[in-house]
Amino acid sequence: MAELKADVLVLGAGMVGVSAALHLQKRGRNVVLIDRHEVAGEETSHGNGGLIECASVFPYMFPRDLGQILRYAFLRAPQVRYHFKDLPDFLPWLVRYFLASSPQRALHSAMAELPLIQRSLIEHEALIAEANVPELLRRTGWIKLFRSEATLASAVQDLERARQYDVEGEVLDAPAIIAREPHLTGDFSGAIHFPAPGFVPDPGGLAKAYSALFGRKGGRYLVGDARTLEQSSGRWRVATLEGTITAREVVVAMGPWSDQIFAPLGYSIPLQVKRGYHLHLKPSGNAVLHHPVLDTDLGYLLAPMNRGIRLTTGAEFAHRDAPPTPVQVERALPRAHKLFPLGAPVDAAPWKGARPCLPDMLPVIGKAPRHSGLWFNFGHQHHGLTLGPATGRLLAEMMTGETPFADARPFAVERFG
Repeated sequence: MAELKADVLVLGAGMVGVSAALHLQKRGRNVVLIDRHEVAGEETSHGNGGLIECASVFPYMFPRDLGQILRYAFLRAPQVRYHFKDLPDFLPWLVRYFLASSPQRALHSAMAELPLIQRSLIEHEALIAEANVPELLRRTGWIKLFRSEATLASAVQDLERARQYDVEGEVLDAPAIIAREPHLTGDFSGAIHFPAPGFVPDPGGLAKAYSALFGRKGGRYLVGDARTLEQSSGRWRVATLEGTITAREVVVAMGPWSDQIFAPLGYSIPLQVKRGYHLHLKPSGNAVLHHPVLDTDLGYLLAPMNRGIRLTTGAEFAHRDAPPTPVQVERALPRAHKLFPLGAPVDAAPWKGARPCLPDMLPVIGKAPRHSGLWFNFGHQHHGLTLGPATGRLLAEMMTGETPFADARPFAVERFG
């Protein structure tokens, strides 16, 4: 079998990898996408709330409120779950997460990511138009529901803070909630409707549409094992089902599996995962959900996907490949049934995925310092779907010598020493 050649190999065909491949291709590079799955978007990019979160200026940082921390620690909060036996493995990372969440450092992370957040929907709109899949973007925004006056007041305060960065939000009272979502029932203190974010009713399908666009423009998609990556004579090579392929440059965009590449190459990067679950259910009768709705105090989200109403959970701190423990889904189900008329599950079992996170909640984007031609693009925390096209553009600009549209220095791997 003859050795195949390319300019760039992109390892990982989730939203982040496919977007990077498209932006490199647009700049004249011969790019090959490599993934263990036969089609794109089968892992983390498939399982989320479907939001292109251009209104989420402030990342998900570790709470600073002692009461909230204790609720998490004693598993009294539905938003977070962990296994006591795994705590020693996670504790050092959680300490780094806590330290990176000080008000000053959290603001630094937010401001570093702000240009990416602000470009997120714009970059998606361009790719959606090019891929000719307008049906995969709905301009509904989303709604955060609050069941207590205290959580509503805190969220309104956060909204006021975000308004200085051009974030729009409308505070709703109970009648206004029902006017927007007539089939919701519950005792709400209020809600906030964020009108600007895009909603994708099939996130995995959007990654596949971008991958198909990449193919139509001459890109190659190969099934292979990224762990076979090695460098010799100034070229990187990977084994695929179609033979070995080599390139001068390689992009690691494998989300929660990126450690399988960077660790053997000698890089110590504090990548950790927050696992999450989803389950699709049929709406009952003629019930319609018009927006993704976060039941903030009860820790789950309902989103009107093409496959059905998707219930998604908060964060589970567990080893990436450990067997699923969908306790959060089981606990959320009766609460969700009270919120919205849900019928039978569409899925045989809840889906499990993993969000790749760094302690400062910023991705690693840029050149690897000790290997020529090695580039990183992973760790997008809760925003892989949102930020994929924006970070793909940023990385492609860096790789091709263009002036990056945003300051890339905060995303450099060197920040971890």
